[in-house]
Amino acid sequence: MKRRPLYSKSGKQRQAGAAWVDSKGVGPVYAALPEDRDGPGWRERLVQWWGRLYGRHQGKLLVGISAAVTLALVGAYDWMRTPAQNLTQRQLNAAVNFAIDERPRAPAITSIAYAKIIGSVVRVNGYDPGAEKPPAVDEDDQGAKTETPEQFKQDFHEEYTAVGTGVVIDDSGTILTNLHVAAAARKLRVVFWDGSESDARIVGAQPENDLAVIQPDILPDDLQPATLASTAGLRPGDDVVAVGFPFGIGPSASAGVVSGLKRSFGEEGKTTLTNLIQFDAAANPGNSGGPLVNADGEVVGIVTGILNPSGVRTFAGIGFAVPIENAAVAAGESPL
Repeated sequence: MKRRPLYSKSGKQRQAGAAWVDSKGVGPVYAALPEDRDGPGWRERLVQWWGRLYGRHQGKLLVGISAAVTLALVGAYDWMRTPAQNLTQRQLNAAVNFAIDERPRAPAITSIAYAKIIGSVVRVNGYDPGAEKPPAVDEDDQGAKTETPEQFKQDFHEEYTAVGTGVVIDDSGTILTNLHVAAAARKLRVVFWDGSESDARIVGAQPENDLAVIQPDILPDDLQPATLASTAGLRPGDDVVAVGFPFGIGPSASAGVVSGLKRSFGEEGKTTLTNLIQFDAAANPGNSGGPLVNADGEVVGIVTGILNPSGVRTFAGIGFAVPIENAAVAAGESPL
């Protein structure tokens, strides 16, 4: 039998997959190129393996990958973060003290009370129309004032025969003050906190409590009535502020505490006042008729007098105020 040549005489390359008969003549054998004999590369095998694995376990793989990424990020953060400082108790105390020292200081209680009441405080001036103005105070060669007590009195009152304080208590402009201030002159003129002025007249009085109610003819546009508070909860030791025009200077504020309650006070030849609030906030001539306010800026009394055993009309540590309940009755309003 004639054998089939293994190679073509034409010299042409046999196509891949061409068949030939093995040496034993058993069936055709297909030739394979080198790449076919070696099979797919490792990259291709890895891709095929991953594709099969992802197709079978897609959900589990995604969860595992997410967990691995999270753990990696946490580990990286823990590796990069600054180590915690082990502070001593002394260092902690120093840090706390520094923070306390650097924080803005809160305003004083008395300054808050003053800010709440100041818009309601007025200066009350008494004068006599046509009266001559007191002579000017002499000055020395250096231009400094050298005042005698009588000259100071003239300078204090200027052209006014009385200087005191009052407080606005309602939207109609009703002003509470002392009767000994309002009745000391033929005419009254009040100066509001914004600088506006108006003549005023007495519309009510309560002599037994040295109280007068006056009404200005013209009111400012931004009138600010005070808030009144009952004295039922007032106790000795409570903070109070007296606001007024001592010696015509002001408005001025002085702070103190309630020294006592239900006190009596009277000067020789004058009505003795009872049920008074005793306080130690400085008060002087010119404070009369001004408000005595609590720590919340609410009016609890009307300053009416000071006690000085020496007979000098300056503050010696004891002042008196009429409770606001009595003042409300004088103004024709119901007590608090």
